[in-house]
Amino acid sequence: MAATSAMRAVEDPVSSSSRLRLVLAPAGTSPALIDGAWWPRSRDLTTELPALIEVLDPLWGRITRVTVNPTSWPVIPRKVPVRGHVVHVGWFEAEQDPHELLLLSCTIGRWDLLVIPPETDPATAARLMTKASDPSRSLTASALVRDSAGFRSSQEEASASDSVLEAVWDSEGGHDGR
Repeated sequence: MAATSAMRAVEDPVSSSSRLRLVLAPAGTSPALIDGAWWPRSRDLTTELPALIEVLDPLWGRITRVTVNPTSWPVIPRKVPVRGHVVHVGWFEAEQDPHELLLLSCTIGRWDLLVIPPETDPATAARLMTKASDPSRSLTASALVRDSAGFRSSQEEASASDSVLEAVWDSEGGHDGR
């Protein structure tokens, strides 16, 4: 599961609706459970996969098969046409992480990408992309998403706690009510 250079195909996640949102682990890093992260704009594999495959084919060899977990994708096509060839799409429920896309290349082998849900806010997606491409990465795709949700929850709790403390301060005369 060797990967390509970090941040190679990454762009500002909010700048352009047409560019691919992808980050790959640095070349030469140790094999890990995931090889990078992909942040699609929708849950439509027929629309999203061609751009991803066109970027990865020259880097990883021709991608011939992709598998997903159906909990994240409402419709799973059997085949997706990509420039120059067709990619076969399969699915596994219990066997595959719901936040992972598995890609098989006829020349290199297997690659696993964290799939960041399309509705994820840009700050959380940026954190996930950074963690998924970190050379010391060791978590599964779902563990990364779960950790990110925990980070968001702790931030929300801190914000709520600050609001409560501010309200107490105001009620005790700490705020000038002009």
